[in-house]
Amino acid sequence: MRDVEIADGEVSADLSSLLLRSASGAGPAVISAERLRLSCMCAHCKRARFDGRFPAQFPGIAIVAVGDLGYGLNIGFSDGHNRGIYPTSYLRELAAA
Repeated sequence: MRDVEIADGEVSADLSSLLLRSASGAGPAVISAERLRLSCMCAHCKRARFDGRFPAQFPGIAIVAVGDLGYGLNIGFSDGHNRGIYPTSYLRELAAA
């Protein structure tokens, strides 16, 4: 999905992934909740990585909230973390990797 505008995102029925649809009609991309949680770039997560306290995995993590910010999404997770803002460009990178 690189260089494609994301039209919208939808959480899977089991809350384990985010389905991204492109505005161009190209096939959708799926990003797992765990990948999104591991990729959070908020200040809290960056600090935890710096301090060596950031988990290597988040088994069973679920997406419990998604807020549309216009330029990206604010995603809340079942572990209570809801500080992550995922700009559309970052979501494209995650989807392409």
